[in-house]
Amino acid sequence: MTTTSASPEPSAPQPSLRAHSFNAAAAQYAANRPSYPPALLDAVEELAGRPLAGARVVDVGAGTGIATALLRARGADVLAVEPGEGMATEFRRALPHSPIVRGDGNALPVADAHADLVTYAQAWHWTDPAHSVPEALRVLRPGGALALWWNTEALDVQWIAEAADRISRFFGLANATEKREAADRTGLADPTGRLRFTRREVRWSRRVPLDTHLANIGSHSVFLITPEERRNAFLEAERGHLLKVFPEGVVEETYDVLLLVATKS
Repeated sequence: MTTTSASPEPSAPQPSLRAHSFNAAAAQYAANRPSYPPALLDAVEELAGRPLAGARVVDVGAGTGIATALLRARGADVLAVEPGEGMATEFRRALPHSPIVRGDGNALPVADAHADLVTYAQAWHWTDPAHSVPEALRVLRPGGALALWWNTEALDVQWIAEAADRISRFFGLANATEKREAADRTGLADPTGRLRFTRREVRWSRRVPLDTHLANIGSHSVFLITPEERRNAFLEAERGHLLKVFPEGVVEETYDVLLLVATKS
């Protein structure tokens, strides 16, 4: 699923409504959301201190299976955990042979000391760390690792910073720089102080049609809970802005993946 504490997605009221909004848009999410670069998985292996091949992984908030598929491709034995019915349905369509159970990070339906690695891709911010931290530690074996990551906007790229500020103004939220500063404060990922995260950042980019880029934007929860007419008006205006930057209609999206990894002693 998509993104508060360490996430780039704007904070907004109605977190439960936002979290559940993805279920009606699971196909849009699966088709348009960015994946993650191989260098991210390399960094996960380095910071976790073990290869993904043969690792027992619990991928929490697995959504439509974007991260699960990458972990499996590296040879990991992955159990996906997803709370949303719509997202789980899309997951099963995309990964019919991958096990998935319904649940969330605040109460994992997984046995004690089951996992070498617990992962959250674009999902930790939907949990309550007062519950999700002890749950992750319960599920991890000694020496196992918790890995959290988010695709964040590369705000040093001018057009991305300008687009992010337009979205912030549209929703009356903190500007893009303030959001990024919040994302960089790793202590927000665990206010309890029980975990010691190592932070890594991986830059990557993808080139996509403008329609894909706009559908990606529209798949974020703050847009999904916005009335359709108002949402569509913004996205059409955004199309005009972006055609000035990318007149051929192909957008180069640049991301900095924020990765946090903590090991259970």
